[in-house]
Amino acid sequence: MTARDSAGETIARPSGPTPAAALPFEAHDGAATVSVTGAAREASVVDDSLGSVIRRLALPAVASNVLMTVFASVDAYWVGTRIGARGLAAVSTAVFWIWMVISVAEMVSVGLTAVAARRHGERRSEQAAHIVGEALVFAVTLGLGVGVAGALSVDYLFALMQTPPEVTALGRNYLRVYFLGAPLIYGYFAIDAAFRAAGDTRTPFTLLLVSTACTLVLDPVLILGLAGAPRLGIVGAAIALVLTRGGAFMAGLALLSRRGLMRAGRVTWPTVRAVARIGLPTALTGVMFSLIYVGLTRTTTRFGTPALAALGIGHRVESWLYTIGVGFGAAAAAIVGQNLGARKIDRAERAGWVTLGFATAPALVAAAAALIIPDRLAAIFTSEAAVISVAAHYLRIGALADLTVCAEVVLEGALGGAGHTVPPMFTSTALTALRIPAAWWAADRWGVDGIWWVISLTAAARGIAMIILWRAGGWKRKSV
Repeated sequence: MTARDSAGETIARPSGPTPAAALPFEAHDGAATVSVTGAAREASVVDDSLGSVIRRLALPAVASNVLMTVFASVDAYWVGTRIGARGLAAVSTAVFWIWMVISVAEMVSVGLTAVAARRHGERRSEQAAHIVGEALVFAVTLGLGVGVAGALSVDYLFALMQTPPEVTALGRNYLRVYFLGAPLIYGYFAIDAAFRAAGDTRTPFTLLLVSTACTLVLDPVLILGLAGAPRLGIVGAAIALVLTRGGAFMAGLALLSRRGLMRAGRVTWPTVRAVARIGLPTALTGVMFSLIYVGLTRTTTRFGTPALAALGIGHRVESWLYTIGVGFGAAAAAIVGQNLGARKIDRAERAGWVTLGFATAPALVAAAAALIIPDRLAAIFTSEAAVISVAAHYLRIGALADLTVCAEVVLEGALGGAGHTVPPMFTSTALTALRIPAAWWAADRWGVDGIWWVISLTAAARGIAMIILWRAGGWKRKSV
């Protein structure tokens, strides 16, 4: 049995089942993935009790994801409490385009994780290092292209959403800075994927921890002009984000080189094609989600700045639970992939359900909090009564979706671990696309609460759909 290396040369592949090292898992907004490589790791994933394996793989990813959520929420806190509803609405609407930027970055991240980790699993670490070097150059170049195009198109992007003038004026400045920092952000995604492909979850966690701590300091300094710094307002939030991500990228680059996990060299088409081919479904899904939310924003804009700000707050609060689910989903991806490789199909199926069981506890807590204390959750990000009132309605209505969001992301991760990615992609995208016509119809009848109900019901439907796909068992016959 043979495999093509990055230069197209035929190389013998080790006999026996190929480790399911870092099968791609969709991780929105930079959420952590888990890679498990090496014979010793494979044996433990296949043979140890599922509970201990899930805890061992999920906890580092959950911790990283929670940090990522803190990283994102810090901006919203300072902007919402110091600049007000206009600033919060500006950041919230800019985020929908930022999702698209990140989705393209995930094409490199997911593809690099899969390709480089497979080489590590085949004991070809030198080739993995060359692939990482090529992918890093590809990521930074791609980020440069996306950044320049985006920075030149900011006015048009906000015009598509038809946001109020005061929101547009703030949002375009925030988004333009983010676009200009895209090469550093894309490089960070590739660095993160390179460590995880090698089975190292601690280093990216440490990089994220330090960068989050720096954001906690830089945000108020640059937004408010503390310690002699200029008072930059919402632009300061964007600069703080780009600087801390860029610092993590440079530190990670140095560590990769020192540990021999990266080798500089000429970028070759086979490597770019392999990375892009694997990561493209994830990128396309993310791009579609972003475009759908742009359309949804146009409907929400009819109800003014408080509704736009409330939409952003709802996403921030929901992201706490979502990223916990993504951590468990990443563990499910690794466990399912390893056990299918070992021909333990029943154990793989059980792993999906057991991992979902672990993630259900925080889902119940989140749903209860959304029902009981939505006002307090919204007040974390703003002190304006009008925004808190609308956001509290969003969170109460969204409690239904909180009960199913972990089913969506955990089982989508499990399906990804089996290599069964196309049916979930089409199902999830189709249900989310329904939000545009449904929200327009519901808004005419029930106002902004109608939009919130459409978001909640379609999110719940995605969770139920993943349960049906996992139970149907088509993934058991998937060849990777």
